[in-house]
Amino acid sequence: MGGWAIVAIVAIVIWGIVQIAKARAGIVSDVDGNESFAGKDGLAERAELDETRREIEQLRERLHVLERIATNENTMDARERARIAAEIEALRGPSEPAITKPLPKPTVSTPDQEQSQ
Repeated sequence: MGGWAIVAIVAIVIWGIVQIAKARAGIVSDVDGNESFAGKDGLAERAELDETRREIEQLRERLHVLERIATNENTMDARERARIAAEIEALRGPSEPAITKPLPKPTVSTPDQEQSQ
């Protein structure tokens, strides 16, 4: 065997040992070649991570609902405030009607007009 063949065989053996060590440590590669730590039981941790993400999304949805309830006009406080405001307006009595027609001009009676009456 030539010198280059021995170097190639040693390189392949070292590459294999590195891959085995990575697999034992829980390092996995995705389709693009990106390596990530998956732990000893990578599938169980990924499933747990997915479940945690779903739970966080559900909690966010619940938070949005609670925020909407707290700021909604249909809350008990908002209805109570509207009822009290309506009751106060009712107690104030009917408001004075706005003057839409001009008032008639006052007539000034002259002495001649007073004598004819």
